[in-house]
This record gives sequence, structure tokens and C-alpha cells, in this order.
Amino acid sequence: MENNQKPEGVKSNDCYKYVNRDLSWIEFNRRVLEEAQDPTAPLLERAKFLSIASSNLDEFMSVRVAGILDQMKAGYHKKDFTGYTPSGLLKRLLKRANRMVADQYKAFRDLTRQLAREGIFFPSYDELNSTQQKEMDTYFHEIVFPVLTPMAVDQSRPFPLVHTQSNYLAVVLESCVPTDLRTYFAIVRVPHNLGRLVRVPVRTNSKKLEFIRMEELIKHHIESLFSGYKPIAVNGFRLTRNADLTLNEEGAEDLLEEIEKELKQRRWGAPVRLEVEKGIHPYALELLRDEFEIGEGCFEIDGPIDLTYLIKLPQLVGGRAHLYYPALEQVYAEEFEHTDDFFEVIRERDVLLYHPYECFDTVADFILQASDDPFVLAIKMTLYRVSGNSPLIGALARAAESGKQVTVVVELKARFDEERNIAWARKLEKSGCHVVYGLVGLKTHAKITLVVRQEQESLRRYVHVGTGNYNDNTAKLYTDVGLFTSHQVIGEDASALFNEMTGYSSPHDWQAFIVAPADMKTRLIELIEREGRHALAGKPARIVAKMNSLSNQEVVDALYEASQAGVKIDLIVRGVCVLRPGVADLSENITVRSIVDRFLEHSRLYWFENGGSPDVYLSSADWMTRNLTRRIELMCPVRDEELQQSVINLLELCLRDNVKARFLQPGGNYIRAAENGPKVRSQFDAMNINRWKVRKREYTR
Repeated sequence: MENNQKPEGVKSNDCYKYVNRDLSWIEFNRRVLEEAQDPTAPLLERAKFLSIASSNLDEFMSVRVAGILDQMKAGYHKKDFTGYTPSGLLKRLLKRANRMVADQYKAFRDLTRQLAREGIFFPSYDELNSTQQKEMDTYFHEIVFPVLTPMAVDQSRPFPLVHTQSNYLAVVLESCVPTDLRTYFAIVRVPHNLGRLVRVPVRTNSKKLEFIRMEELIKHHIESLFSGYKPIAVNGFRLTRNADLTLNEEGAEDLLEEIEKELKQRRWGAPVRLEVEKGIHPYALELLRDEFEIGEGCFEIDGPIDLTYLIKLPQLVGGRAHLYYPALEQVYAEEFEHTDDFFEVIRERDVLLYHPYECFDTVADFILQASDDPFVLAIKMTLYRVSGNSPLIGALARAAESGKQVTVVVELKARFDEERNIAWARKLEKSGCHVVYGLVGLKTHAKITLVVRQEQESLRRYVHVGTGNYNDNTAKLYTDVGLFTSHQVIGEDASALFNEMTGYSSPHDWQAFIVAPADMKTRLIELIEREGRHALAGKPARIVAKMNSLSNQEVVDALYEASQAGVKIDLIVRGVCVLRPGVADLSENITVRSIVDRFLEHSRLYWFENGGSPDVYLSSADWMTRNLTRRIELMCPVRDEELQQSVINLLELCLRDNVKARFLQPGGNYIRAAENGPKVRSQFDAMNINRWKVRKREYTR
């Protein structure tokens, strides 16, 4: 019972009520890893999940573990509400992370064996035939060698900058001069811009595919970089640094310049984790650990360091359809399929979209039409994460150039997308858009677009609200819900929200929206408490909530109280969950399940039964402290009864999943759902849109 758990008789006034957030995250990444271990999944899909698990762990180490180390350096030793001190938590996290890494590489070895049966190989240089070796020698000397820079470390040349999450080779050398008995050391950065896997030529009629890893190719030719010296050992290593930005927003005259400066500083972030190749030369290991001052955060890797490169393997392989999931046939939303006028459709009825089953092109086309429509006066939009070639940026720029009032709230602090967002912000500003970088101390995470259009002798507002980013790439990989509406009250709230984000405005009396940090936490707790009152009064009372993470203590306590009042609560939480379900006299009416499958479950959907008059919301916000107190977030009601039922149908479909759902146990661990009756795989069943979507043919506001 390692997760600070107490099996029975949990008292309501102690830390055993909660699962630790970071330990819960480890459990989440284990569920991702289980997808890579699933023997029923296509092999290249398993490779993707292995890459994702590795990438997730990178971010966890560079942000969450880095934050714990910062606390320890600052002398902070208090327990959190789950009962852990920073030092005690760090020990448990590193122990579990090491165990997970071992499981990752066990899965990797199993995957490579099975890929070999499919004719996909990853040979070492020595396993190549003579013709292949000559080809690789030529490739190295013509393409790779000119890019490499050996960097010696000695008294006159201090340790060079080691970039975070880049692959390096540590080279221990001795002089070829017999009288020189000294040991020399150098490092070589493996070039990331040439690709990690190099395709090895095979016979013309061969169906085999062979790839050699870039570091293996460099290792074999390492002597060419050190004339007059003999390499004793060549071992891979990789450093992870603290990647969290420390911004002085209050004192920054220009937030964009402040973030650009901090991004440059990120490369010098404090070392957090050192990964080294198993069997690394002791002299190299000692130098690396001393230089980076790494203690417990040293991971010995039994395999190729950094498995994130596997995400590109499917596109390198190509063909071989049985190694992938069948391609998803996205459909264009039926409501807009036979019209060129989005505004006419949205005037008549609200429209709900579920991505990726309904394609993001619908949203992009709405923005494109608004940009070109001569009656559109203004477009206002939030951008958090945008793809590298987003059509939305060009449309917004064109709208501004044609004289429309275009306002874009760009979140520069979207972690690891800061540089891309800075580039988009500059492009939009040059085209005449009014670009706002959000409010000091808050991230703008709400996903909303407002279009103001002149119609006859009045103005009408058209609004799109979503649970996910305006990103055409991730919209193919994430499940998200979006709502189009021209409802007057929602339009008025949308205008007020943009006014608060871009100017000076007194707190608004929201008519439809629930907004963080203004009142979302308070309103959520009120909605939860209302269900408790309904239950005590014998009225229908139920909560079904789908989100990415649940970690706010006050919200969890409200859910516990509602459970004790008799409210049936079903939580669908993909990742972190600090609530312990199924505990007698505390949470026995609460279930928590996590669905990890082909697509990233990203939609936030909330259903409160409300005595038989349901309230249904879609939201950008998880029930985490950061979302409720440090971000601009939005909950938007779904007011149309048919669309409410569509959302309820989606939630009930998730609740029926008995293939990919895992249930959280009181002890903090997860078990798979029992496959009682017919198999239900919610993501696959959702492909049949008619199974969950209620379409209204006639509409009156």
C-alpha cells in the first residue's frame, strides 16, 4: 500500500482521503504504457504509445519533479494536503519512475522482436552486410561527419553547454602517444536535425526494412573525430533540465520580450535527470554526475536512450496497413454539409460537433467565411495552441487587412508552444490584428470565437465554444466537443469575456457562462451541493463529469459530501485524480474511470441532473487548482435539449466502455473494467455518429 493509502476505515479528517497528484500521474502514464504493451493493438500503434509514454515522462521530470526539487532547495519541508513532504514524495516518484522505465524497455524489446517478424529490423553496424556497410560509411562521411562537433573537456576547455533532452555521446579516450598515460574526455551531440533512424538500403526485391540509429552509426565512426587518440568507451547520455518558465510579469514592460528572454534561459535550467547508457564507463559517469550535480535522478538505460523517436516510425515504414488502426473516416458536420452559409444554419439552431469523428474543417470554414463575409464587422478569438500551418492565421490576417476589427488573445505561456505562439503573434500584428497577450498572472485557456455581423438593422453575435484548441492537427488526434450558437445571452457573455481579457472592465454578471478565476470554483461547488440537496429531498440527483484531471481539494471535498448525501457520481478522469472512490462513509457513491485509447480523451463535459431538469456544460477547464484559480477558463451551458441529450449520450457511452476503461480503486491503483456482456469500446462506437447525436430538423429559439 505505497500510495499513502489506508485500505479500510478511512477517516474524513486526515490525508488518507486523497491520492497524491504526482503519484496519480505516474499511474496515468502506466496506463499509457499498457497501450504499448497491449498484444491486441497493431504494432506501429504500440510504438506510438511507447513514444508518448516516454515523452510524458520527459515533461513530468522537467516540470513536476523540477518543481519538487525547487521546493527542496528553497528549504520547504511542509506536507501537502495528501500527506507528503517534497523530499518524501521525490523518493517515491523516482522509485516508481525507475520501475516504469524498466517496463518501457521491456516493452521496447518485445516490440522490436515482433517488428522483426514483420520484416522491420534495427541492426547494429556490425550486423550489416559489406554492401550496406559501404553505403552507411558513405552516408556518414558525406552527410553526418560535417555536422558533428567533438567537444573536449579539460583544464582549458570547460564543460560545454548540454542541451536539455538532446542525445549525446560521452567519449573516454587515451592518447596514441605511448608515454602519455592520461585519460581524456569529450562529448559529441547526436544531430537531431538528420533524423534518429537512418534507412539502410536492402536488395531491390526485398520486403525487409532496416534502420540503424544515428548514434550507432556515429559510434562506429567515432575515431574519425579524434585523430591521434584512441576511444576507450563511447556511451550515450541525455540530460533533462528544469523547463518551467519563471516570469516576472508584473515588472515586464513587454511580456513577449520577457518570454523570449526566458525561453533562452530554459536551455540553462537546473539539471533534473541524467539518463546514461547501461554499462557506461565509470570515468564518464563520474564526470557527468559531478558536472550536473545529479544524485538520485540518474537513470541507467538498458536500450537506446529516448524512445520518443518511435513516434516517427509509422511514417518511415509506410504501407503495411495491418500494423496500424484503420484510417478514421472523418465526416463533415451534416448540419453544414449542404450549405455555403454557416450563419443561416446557426441562426436557426445550435450545432454540436464531436472531433475527431466530425472534422475540424467545419470550424476552420466558419472562420474563413467570417473573414470573407462583407457583413462581418468583428472577429474575436483566443489562441492557445495552434498548428504549424494553421489556415486560421491566414484567415484572421486577411480579415484584418480587409478592414474588419480582428482581436486575437494569444497565450504566450502555453508550455512548450511559446516560440510558435510568438511567431504567430508577430505575423498577426503585422497584418493589422489587435493582438493581446492575456492578463498578468493568468493563462488564457478558454477556447472561444466571437463573430459580430451586421444583419438588416441590428447586430447579431455568432459564437463558437470548444473544449479543445483551435489546432487542426490535434483535432485529428484528440476527442473534443465544440458548440456553435447565436443565442443572445451567450453572445452577450462572449462580448463581456473578451472585454475583460482585452481592456478594463468591472466583473461581469454572467448570464450563461461560468468563468475562472472569477467564480468557477464557487459555482462548481454550488452545483455539486445543489445535487446533494436534491438527493436529500428525494429528487433525481446525479453528477457525471468528464475531464482530464481532478486535483482541487475543495471540489473533491464537495464531491465527498454529495456522495454522503446520496448523489450518484460518475467521474471520467483520463489522467490525475486525487479523489479516492468507493470508500465507506466517504465516497461509496462515487466511481472514477479512466479511458486511454487510440485518441487522447480531451473533452471536458459536465452533467448535473438537477432534480430532473438537467444542466449540461462543455468546458475548457479541468477541476484542478490551476484551472480554477490561475487561468481564464470557460464553462458554457448547452441549452438546446436535443444537444443536451447528445452530450449525455456521449457520457453514457463512456460509462459503458468495458474494453479501454480502467477503474480507480480506493488504494490509488487502477483495474480494467469487467467485460460483462457485449464489448463496448467507446471511441470506436462513437464513430457511428447516429448512435449518439440527436439532430433537430426544425428549430425555434
